[in-house]
Amino acid sequence: MQTRNKVLDDISQLMTNAMGVAQGARTEAETAMKSMIDRWLADRDFVTREEFDAVRAMAQKAREENEVLKARLDAMEAAGK
Repeated sequence: MQTRNKVLDDISQLMTNAMGVAQGARTEAETAMKSMIDRWLADRDFVTREEFDAVRAMAQKAREENEVLKARLDAMEAAGK
């Protein structure tokens, strides 16, 4: 016959509850830290990755257009001489 010790059951239950509370506190701390970092970054006027990529693509297109226009100008200058 196996006997259950009430004290050990209570300690086990307490530890289980403590782990649940610790996990909840960890989640809350992570959420709070993420919010603080997001606010800090927003206050610094950093651009998002999407904004950066969009401007980079526009700059690349402008460079390509400039190369085409320079080639046309060089051809026109060569024809005029």
